[in-house]
Amino acid sequence: MTSKPVRPLDGITIVSLEHAIAAPFCTRQLADLGARVIKVERPGLGDFARAYDKQVKGLSSHFVWVNRSKESLTLDLKQPSALAALKTLLKTADVLVQNLAPGAAARMGLTAEALQKENPQLILCDISGYGNNGPYRDKKAYDLLIQSEAGFLSVTGTPETPSKAGNSIADIAAGMYAYTNILAALLQRGKTGKGSSIDISMLESLGEWMSFPMYYAFDGAEPPPRSGASHATIYPYGPFKAGDGGTVMLGLQNEREWVQFCEVVLENIAMGKDERFNQNFKRNEKREELLIIIDACFSKLTTVQVIARLEKAQIANARLNNMAGLWKHNQLKARNRWVDVDTTAGSIPALLPPGLNDSYKYRMDAIPAVGEHTHKILTEIGLSEEQIQIMASSKAI
Repeated sequence: MTSKPVRPLDGITIVSLEHAIAAPFCTRQLADLGARVIKVERPGLGDFARAYDKQVKGLSSHFVWVNRSKESLTLDLKQPSALAALKTLLKTADVLVQNLAPGAAARMGLTAEALQKENPQLILCDISGYGNNGPYRDKKAYDLLIQSEAGFLSVTGTPETPSKAGNSIADIAAGMYAYTNILAALLQRGKTGKGSSIDISMLESLGEWMSFPMYYAFDGAEPPPRSGASHATIYPYGPFKAGDGGTVMLGLQNEREWVQFCEVVLENIAMGKDERFNQNFKRNEKREELLIIIDACFSKLTTVQVIARLEKAQIANARLNNMAGLWKHNQLKARNRWVDVDTTAGSIPALLPPGLNDSYKYRMDAIPAVGEHTHKILTEIGLSEEQIQIMASSKAI
């Protein structure tokens, strides 16, 4: 008889008071590793991210991305019976994650001091815009606002126009640090037998990711300029047009590659020794002049031909792909990265989490309907049918 494969977080229960992206992205990754994630939602509408759009068979693109493999428990935490049920659930949980409005969890008594009296092994993870103290503690924080506060917009975009990231990069950064901090806290608990409290700030998470441009501007120096899709300080490194209208991304890292680029791609051996361009800082200063030369070559070639020359020269390159191209990417297909996940609207394809581990398979279960698991969970924590019916009639669930 074959034993069931064991995942790293099998047997771990996560309760999450979550909405939008940062906390749900964190807990979905914990669910991927086998954790039981109980998502607490508002009765009726649930997580407001469910209504962001209807792009995926009538479901929200944001929601289906970060909420598979979870159980949905609806509770109106303003009602005593619902809050009491949550606190009962937390007596046996391993982790509480929350990204409610600043101070909301504390006002309900959901603090480490209160909850760890009943459950000393409980790990609490608070995710907020600016952290649990400091002058910005109570300030509202959305992804774009944190991108702005962290200086991301100041180095992203064109010289004329600052631009936000095309995905929720501040939320993703906070979700990733919450995820890794919870994993570390579980390891720490294994050593000490005690839970801990984690304070994750979106500003600090994205600030860590901004450390290259921050150090580049060290001690009052000029920061990297906004340069669109091109590298701010290395050239040629960025998008270039081919003669058929396609765009090729390429990047040079050193002078050896510059010589190869000239000889094989531009088919101009003399360029490799040209004193105007033989060092990166010179090429960076003379971008416009060099672009004219590259364009003159590429304009006579198709996208496929440009990429072929770059491959021959062993110069790093990529197509300027779009979402349709990513859905059909040959590499993802070749590595069997797609699986089907169930939803209330039928199955949809989903990418497996990054990282191949030969000792277990990721959990890729259904995306829950609002309150789908409420009755089951309340029964598990000892509520009677009568109590559940009373909560339902008062809209506490």
